[in-house]
Amino acid sequence: VQLQASGGGLVQAGGSLRLSCAASGRTLSNSAMSWFRQAPGKERDFVAAISGSAGSTSYADSVKGRFTISRDNVKNTVWLQSNSLKPEDSAVYYCAARSPLYSRLSLKPHDYVYWGQGTQVTVSS
Repeated sequence: VQLQASGGGLVQAGGSLRLSCAASGRTLSNSAMSWFRQAPGKERDFVAAISGSAGSTSYADSVKGRFTISRDNVKNTVWLQSNSLKPEDSAVYYCAARSPLYSRLSLKPHDYVYWGQGTQVTVSS
């Protein structure tokens, strides 16, 4: 399984970006998927998660009301719509997928077995 993250870039504070994560190699329609982010010198933090059926979502408190995670199981793709971006949102954003055995979402990085390469988001003030 390969996850390809894209959509990052440089944006001014208050702007928006839509991150995409396309999976290939096998269908991940039954896998919970998430976005994490890591700023320089900091740990990898949970951002948002979505269950395999897309029936459940979860967000970090810092992004609630600003970010939206969604998925299309036919396209094997997950998105993260990021609005009202702040400089503190700057980080490398990683998409991740759980094993197809686990459709329930998790906030813990070690529960995810597939990881994308990351896409850089930089928000200028």
